[in-house]
Amino acid sequence: MSAELLFSKDHEWVRVESDGLAVIGVTDYAAEQLGDVVYVDLPAVDDEITAGTEMGEIESTKSVSDLFSPLSGTVVEINDAVVDTPELVNSSPFEEGWLLKARFDALPDDLLSAEDYKAFTES
Repeated sequence: MSAELLFSKDHEWVRVESDGLAVIGVTDYAAEQLGDVVYVDLPAVDDEITAGTEMGEIESTKSVSDLFSPLSGTVVEINDAVVDTPELVNSSPFEEGWLLKARFDALPDDLLSAEDYKAFTES
């Protein structure tokens, strides 16, 4: 887990890139809880996403779960590789298994540092 990542209590991560876009994915903790991911439904490019609201769903061999947006903004890219190969969420949640990139105005105050997220998942 990388220190430059921020985390939501809904188990999504955010990494702000040098171009100012936010990359969003699902944490390794969430991927482990879900089990083998078999399907990912993501918003379309140019869709608006709102912090704390549903932006898609993720299906595993165990369950179907909503994906919640950790920030508000506009989707500029989705990871086609993860749509075609959903198990990337399990095998590489912070690298190849990212979900989407979004343009955003501000990061929400309720995002957690890596240290705080680790404490949150252990409590």
